Amino acid sequence: MIPMNHYLVVSTILFFVGIYGFIARKNMLAVLISIELVLNAVEINFSVFNRYLYPERLEGMFFSLFGIAISAAETAVAIAIIINVYRNVQNIDIRSIDKLKG
Repeated sequence: MIPMNHYLVVSTILFFVGIYGFIARKNMLAVLISIELVLNAVEINFSVFNRYLYPERLEGMFFSLFGIAISAAETAVAIAIIINVYRNVQNIDIRSIDKLKG
């Protein structure tokens, strides 16, 4: 069995890569992918803590499934918004969002 520390290290790296991408990127799709990385790190933590603290229960797995469903819905809405921004500005750079102000 893989120790819990290994999962937590992977989750931490995934979380901080997502935070770095969220801060450093200027493309809206790259920012969206970074947010998804952060959410995936959280879902890994839910599953790992459930597996090691309460192996007979499935609450952490259910939280992970709900998190995946919410992430999918959030991604669909965000992509729809990005498409509308692209139609108006012809660019998906974050700096071009202020051009949408009327």
